[in-house]
Amino acid sequence: SRETQATEIEYQKFLQYIFFKQWNALKEYANQRDIKIIGDLPIFVAHDSSDVWTNQHLFELDEQGRASKVAGVPPDYFSKTGQLWGNPHYKWHEMEKDDYKWWRQRYQTLSRMVDVTRIDHFRGFEAYWVVDGNAETAAQGEWVKGPGLDFFHRMEKKLGRLPIIAEDLGVITPEVEELRDKLGFPGMKVLQFAFDSDETNDYLPHNYTHSNCVVYTGTHDNDTSLGWYLSDLAEPEARARFRRYASSDEEQPVHWDFIRLALASVGAVVIIPLQDVLGFGSDCRMNVPGTSKGNWRWRVAARFLTAGVARELREETRFYNRISQQSQLGEDDGESQGSGL
Repeated sequence: SRETQATEIEYQKFLQYIFFKQWNALKEYANQRDIKIIGDLPIFVAHDSSDVWTNQHLFELDEQGRASKVAGVPPDYFSKTGQLWGNPHYKWHEMEKDDYKWWRQRYQTLSRMVDVTRIDHFRGFEAYWVVDGNAETAAQGEWVKGPGLDFFHRMEKKLGRLPIIAEDLGVITPEVEELRDKLGFPGMKVLQFAFDSDETNDYLPHNYTHSNCVVYTGTHDNDTSLGWYLSDLAEPEARARFRRYASSDEEQPVHWDFIRLALASVGAVVIIPLQDVLGFGSDCRMNVPGTSKGNWRWRVAARFLTAGVARELREETRFYNRISQQSQLGEDDGESQGSGL
């Protein structure tokens, strides 16, 4: 209860006070220099979070407060047994009753902290994978229809245009793509996924059908680009396709080939992890999906951030006409006003 946990609650409030004070100073510093911050909005929240504790009627819990239906994804690129996240699912029918007030408050809070929001697991708004709360893996589950277009229309009616990037990776159906495009949200293109099949691969830059997308060499869930190239995930055929596509040979730095492919694409925005700018390998990977230990520990030492690296990155950015280019995300679709990023 709040009474028995009063000391711990006050301590957590103090930690959050320090965090927000530092974060707000950082955001102000960035915005004064015309730098926008993209923040991640995970579609689900943790079972032991304050959100679930104080809003138990909005989540799939049993009488003891345990999660009866949990989130995850079926077997995929990252895991043969799927990813069992363990987050309790929402009771969407309960949330709908007050026009998704909890979601609106959550989004408003994050929007004060960042300039653009990337919705992680966007496909869950169209359909989400439901696993029994007692399951040991995510292999057994079912797809359940999500709140879809109505959810975002209600959000926009209350909050106005939403500067959102839709994380549309993984098992994506035409219905998910239709939802994303009707909303005008930019999706994601990850170059590390581009070379494991043939010339029709959606992640190959020549197959990008419009500029309303964000192009990544790799994301926080991927290995570094050099790490990918040297790992078992990259079959010899994939490495050969990459070298041909990039007009590269094994003597050239792999990470700069990835960066140039991203910058040369039609994508309105390009995001390059610092590990790729510096050409670091798998030991500098940020996160391994489906694991709960050893992640998010990488830090860069100041000695690697040299003037030479900055000049090279700026020169490549200038060469591909991205120095002063204004983002046109969300303005490519004539049927939607888009996200206005």
